[in-house]
Amino acid sequence: MQKRKKINTHHRTDSHLIVQIKQTVASTTNLLNLISNMSGQLSPTDAGNFLSVVDAAQMKVSTSDSPVEKSTLVSFGNAYLNAFENLVSALVVATDNMTVKNIALNNTEVTVLAIGVNASAADIPPIYTKTAQLEIDLIGIAKQSISKSASVAFVSYSAMDSILKPDFFNTSENTVKTMMSTVISATLSQTNNTALTKPVNFTLKHIQGFNPKSSLSCVYWNDSEWIVDGCSVLNSNSSHTVCSCVHLSTFALIMQTSSTPPESSDLLELLNLVCVIVGLVFFSLALLSFALCQWSPGVNNVARINICISLLSAHLLFLLTQQFLSLIRPQQVFCVAIAGLLHFLFLSAFVWMFIEAVLLFICVQNLSRISSKKKEVLSSGFLCVIGYVLALVVVGVSIGLVPEGYGSEQCWIKTAEGFIWSFLGPVCVILALNTIFFIKIVLTLNSTLKNLNAEVSQMKQTKILAFKTLSQFVVLGCPWILGFFINGSEVLEILFLVLNSQQGTFIFVIYCVLNNEIMQQYKQCFRCLCSGHKKY
Repeated sequence: MQKRKKINTHHRTDSHLIVQIKQTVASTTNLLNLISNMSGQLSPTDAGNFLSVVDAAQMKVSTSDSPVEKSTLVSFGNAYLNAFENLVSALVVATDNMTVKNIALNNTEVTVLAIGVNASAADIPPIYTKTAQLEIDLIGIAKQSISKSASVAFVSYSAMDSILKPDFFNTSENTVKTMMSTVISATLSQTNNTALTKPVNFTLKHIQGFNPKSSLSCVYWNDSEWIVDGCSVLNSNSSHTVCSCVHLSTFALIMQTSSTPPESSDLLELLNLVCVIVGLVFFSLALLSFALCQWSPGVNNVARINICISLLSAHLLFLLTQQFLSLIRPQQVFCVAIAGLLHFLFLSAFVWMFIEAVLLFICVQNLSRISSKKKEVLSSGFLCVIGYVLALVVVGVSIGLVPEGYGSEQCWIKTAEGFIWSFLGPVCVILALNTIFFIKIVLTLNSTLKNLNAEVSQMKQTKILAFKTLSQFVVLGCPWILGFFINGSEVLEILFLVLNSQQGTFIFVIYCVLNNEIMQQYKQCFRCLCSGHKKY
């Protein structure tokens, strides 16, 4: 009975404390709104005095041990930011040259830089606090202003991360969010034209240890949550990250770490390494076979050679990236470049697969005139332009529309906000078109067989070619379709890994091992090598 009374008493105490905290936050929020509303009537001296009051209000909430609801924190955070930014704006004094004002409070650092009509770029000092630095084209902004002047306020809040928490950054992945920098604000104060002439860059010092296996996001506060729109990571190392944004606001750097690392990650990494290396060996053998062996006159290997080149390059690049990910990941620009190149290489492989289906379709449509048709319309140069330019256009458009879509944790396309469809979309279109072509090819072959208008040997060769091209379509396309259904399933992930990495093996088996002419050339080559070795 006594124990139950203690529990009830403790519960009432906690509830009472939470109510008190809510009341304190509400009253502080009202005070901040009041200060914000009257900031326009304050002199620079009075505004500076009120800054200390607002700065102290930050700690009333950030040091609270009891939980505070998100809505309460968001309301307080917005009121705090508005009050502080309005007071800082009141500190600006018009000048013809350049003035800098630095204010260090208990929990906040402020740098206010104002320039006038006589200021030059050489006069402008670096804009920084202890944990961040701002790069902004203030001269260009001033030139566009009617008064030919401009001022920027740069603020760093040391305790704001416990109010505008990293968990307020909503992502599709189940990750642990960590605030990696102090929260900063950059505003153009008392400036007629606030349009930026170029993106602004922020160099943010890490306040937590950086995990190379995690991903970093430059985010800004939009009154209710952290979002990434208009911001991207330029580069990063173990201690600092450079963010670039196309607008001014309140910013932060958030690190995302997987909350449920797979127990068998080491086994999967080893399996991936072995499978990819085996696949690369067979890609190389297939490529050498296509390039060096003697093929039948009617066989066009241009598409297959380029499929092997694209996939060999993509798998090799991906393997090297994963092996050196801890070194590459902090260099965000390098990581983004790798992701874009992988996007291009994998897409070009699918475009070449589509080209091969088109070639086969033409072959089946007009068996007797395929040789002349290829020379007139489908020359190797023309095919190369189509095979690589289409993939390059898709990647270029993707970069132009969503530049921050590249550079995930694995230096691949980010899955957030559906950007992965910049790859899966074209792939699905190509697979659908190939399916249509193959249905048409099968129907045409059946009709031709009934009419028996073609030579038997050429018809047999075309049927075999159709079978092999269809097999290649299944081998290259099905693993990516399987990727839609993984959803954390370890079995499907292993199956996807094996099928995707062994594409080179399948191509070598389909086109070389199952080709009697090529196998005879291999046997002859081995006999020559063996006889030469015996003589030696």
